[in-house]
Amino acid sequence: MPSIATATTVERDALLDFLRPRHHAILLTTRRDGRPQASPVSCGVDADGRIVVSTYPARAKTRNAERDPRVSVVVLSEDWNDAWVQVDGTAEVLHLPEALEPLVDYFRSISGEHPDWDEYREAMTRQGKSLVRVTVQSWGPIATGGFPADVAARMA
Repeated sequence: MPSIATATTVERDALLDFLRPRHHAILLTTRRDGRPQASPVSCGVDADGRIVVSTYPARAKTRNAERDPRVSVVVLSEDWNDAWVQVDGTAEVLHLPEALEPLVDYFRSISGEHPDWDEYREAMTRQGKSLVRVTVQSWGPIATGGFPADVAARMA
């Protein structure tokens, strides 16, 4: 039988459990002309349940989020046809030096402990990194690809 698409509504805790192990996403911000700007990013979830993305001050996503903090993040699974979810929220952009310790938290949320945190902090400072934090306000169901159930039934 062909795979059937799913859409599972979840509460906030289940959403965060879904997000934490997934680090591939598309961050959607709004350009000056109102059209969407889609940016493939690596993301994590901080201790306060915000989606966090490392970036640079001059990137379009950074400038757009500073101008209009309404953003969406489509968080994907490793496998193309596996589960994903769209999260909508409000972005906050942090620049150095304020971004330094949140960047440490960002790294931990994705990769765990760094072998040399001083070296990491120095690299983030040297690179002039920024951090986008998205406070989750709403989200769609956790979805998977596949056929609509009625189509799958006809194909069986």
